[in-house]
Amino acid sequence: MRLVVVGNGMAGSRLVSEVRARDPHIRITVFGAETCQPYNRVLLSNVLAGSSRPDQVRLLDASWYAAHDVEAVFGDAVAHLDRETRHVVTASGRREPYDLLVLATGSDAVVPPIPGVGRAVPFRTLDDCERILGAAEHARRAVVVGGGLLGIEAARGLAGRGLPVTLLHLAGHLMERQLDVEAGQVLGETLAGLGVDIRTGVTAEAVLEDGVRLAGGELVAADLVVLACGVRPVTGLAAEAGLEVRRGVVVDDELRTDDPSIFAIGECAEHDGTVYGLVAPAWEQAAVAADVITGGKALYRGSRLVTRLKARSVELAAMGETHLTEEHAEVVRFSHRARGTYRKLVIRDGRLVGAILLGESDAVGTLTQLFDRGGPVPGDRAGLLFPGLSQAPVADSPTLMPDAAKVCQCNNVTKGQIRACWEAGARDVAGVAAATRATTGCGTCRDAVEGIVGWLCEQEGISV
Repeated sequence: MRLVVVGNGMAGSRLVSEVRARDPHIRITVFGAETCQPYNRVLLSNVLAGSSRPDQVRLLDASWYAAHDVEAVFGDAVAHLDRETRHVVTASGRREPYDLLVLATGSDAVVPPIPGVGRAVPFRTLDDCERILGAAEHARRAVVVGGGLLGIEAARGLAGRGLPVTLLHLAGHLMERQLDVEAGQVLGETLAGLGVDIRTGVTAEAVLEDGVRLAGGELVAADLVVLACGVRPVTGLAAEAGLEVRRGVVVDDELRTDDPSIFAIGECAEHDGTVYGLVAPAWEQAAVAADVITGGKALYRGSRLVTRLKARSVELAAMGETHLTEEHAEVVRFSHRARGTYRKLVIRDGRLVGAILLGESDAVGTLTQLFDRGGPVPGDRAGLLFPGLSQAPVADSPTLMPDAAKVCQCNNVTKGQIRACWEAGARDVAGVAAATRATTGCGTCRDAVEGIVGWLCEQEGISV
């Protein structure tokens, strides 16, 4: 059987590795529009901040493809799908036959149609990141347009390099999709304390040589302008081929499109009315599609989303229905704005359906598990927000954490799996990552994995 994968980003590269792990013989060809090896887009903010080098965020290298008999084609984007003859046609004119096809085309950065926008740099790809870093070396001031997850990470990364940064955001508070008003305000105050000037409720009207002009005429001075205005699923190939497309390429529970020989996964796919923009759902979809492609039975039922902000000195996790009010749910909250702390639980029918944790918190592990499992919430609500006040076990403690507790949300890795691979000989985080992929997604579970590995080594008297 011939499998062709269109897109070699985080979803496509994971799908290829998942299929090969299940079937050593299926013929696989993967096409990537970018000229470089696949990389972890989630960690680009670390590259921008200087805490990671570009080579440290690679997912698969050339030697992996050769060792696993996978043909990878870089820098030759697929331009046309011929469903009648079951071929893909690339920009260079190559025609590749397929029996099954997977679309993993991802998303493109949204670029607002305003005068002078060509002077700005989107923050989406590794090339974008390197362009921003090159410009930052000579810039005196930067402006970031967009106060969502990527915009905040970009602004914090540039500020951490000593560059004065102004963050412009159209909505009334930051990360309005994930955060309520007060949480957005506390986050803005935290970022302001770290050197980022926050301007919300403003509209960028034009990008000029000396900055960004706002609606009303005000000029925000800058010689580097970064765009983080959201993303849009890449669906042109599918639409041109006559596949059903709404916001994304419409798929069923097997991740198949309305053509049963074509699948779609990741940010370009729309399942049950939802397009997911985070890595964990894309990787869950890749595992389901790989099962189906290799003859197994699996269904994708949607993903429970946990958003983590990866910005130095800013701790934030948001999950589920964070905007529900007391009219529709039980809401428990604590705010200490002077310390940059905001915690909120949203409970409905005795179960946690949403939470916001801003500022240092030892409750993240416990609440993420409760949300992910949909289990009943303990009666001690204060103990959930402040585990140290309660006698209940703290899930972040390696000693008390049950083996079923999920440590790595991106890759669905439990403490029990980490223990098993430690017992099989993995004595450090790198070994655990190689065996389970824990820490290779957003990276926020690294401290927890280190703690578990260190605790296991300590129990056995092993020095590492």
